[in-house]
Amino acid sequence: MTDFGELRRAERPTARLMLEDGVWFEGTGFGKPGETVGEVVFNTSMTGYQEILTDPSYFGQMVTMTYPLIGNYGATPLDEESARPQARALIVKELSQTYSNWRGEDSLDAYLRRAGVVGLTDIDTRALVLHLRNTGAKNGVLSTEDMDLDSLRAKARAAPKMAGLDLAQCVTCEGKYEYEGARRGLPQDGRRILHVVAYDFGMKRNICDLMRAEGFRVTVVPARATAEEALALEPDGIFLSNGPGDPEPCTYAIEAARELIQGGKPTFGICLGHQIMGLALGGKTYKLKFGHRGANHPVRDEATGRIEITSQNHGFCVDADSLDPSKVEITHWNLNDMTVEGLRHKELPAFSVQYHPEASPGPHDASYLFPRFRKMIEENLLIRMK
Repeated sequence: MTDFGELRRAERPTARLMLEDGVWFEGTGFGKPGETVGEVVFNTSMTGYQEILTDPSYFGQMVTMTYPLIGNYGATPLDEESARPQARALIVKELSQTYSNWRGEDSLDAYLRRAGVVGLTDIDTRALVLHLRNTGAKNGVLSTEDMDLDSLRAKARAAPKMAGLDLAQCVTCEGKYEYEGARRGLPQDGRRILHVVAYDFGMKRNICDLMRAEGFRVTVVPARATAEEALALEPDGIFLSNGPGDPEPCTYAIEAARELIQGGKPTFGICLGHQIMGLALGGKTYKLKFGHRGANHPVRDEATGRIEITSQNHGFCVDADSLDPSKVEITHWNLNDMTVEGLRHKELPAFSVQYHPEASPGPHDASYLFPRFRKMIEENLLIRMK
């Protein structure tokens, strides 16, 4: 007799994933039936699929999980990093038919179906990931509606390339607001509450939660906020958030960051914010072959020699050779491929990292960076008082 899990699987539609180079995979659809186009990338995390799906940095991308079984602990609003899933699709080898977690409120299948996100399961994800590693991240189309290979190939090839796309404007907030927080309140330890203006290029919630835990009052502003608009809020510091797409087209953000940094306002950037800081300081960026996405990337802190295991999600990188060594110091290196993972200005109070110290999901080795940001602001305030 067919059990309920097998019956549900049998009722799901056939789905095909076609890459722009003509390589294709056929499996079973889940989530919401339909069709979507985006850059196909992979993430090596074993857990954290809901945080990954709701990370705005994945906007415009279809995420392949390398871990073979996904969905076994379900989904809960507590794990969301934004108001809804941002990834275009989720691709897994095996979708768990059941979930077990005291926090779980729904299955991953139902969660994606309700959010309108297409999923693909029952394919050889190892073969797909090896192809992407060998040949680079590629645009693709995933469909439960169109099974014609020529039609799918044409759609994949017609999709816009990630290089050159300004996607921060697609995920930023509509207007400024005070972040109240849901997971963490302001500390009650007597420390002065500092005011930070956070640029939202696609910011994860846990970043704001950790800044509040560090004693920051956070005012979030849209990606296109000018330096003048940010300074009018009288912040003690500026934060440049993570986000999707290519940093180079974000000229409005680069200009604002340059003005704020040159004006001496303490500034901290993460991920896209790190790339924007690098460009604001005169550097250049380039697209990585297949990017860094996962919760196990080793990074070396040059100041201490300490190795951090980090959570990462980026497809672009700051070019080390483009930075002026008399003004900018590279503070962190990725030990997998020796790409830039952190930098700081030698004279002005500004630093950034390419990886995600807020984790969520992932290791917390880099959580010291939020106290470092606070210390930089406090030192700057003392200097201004003298």
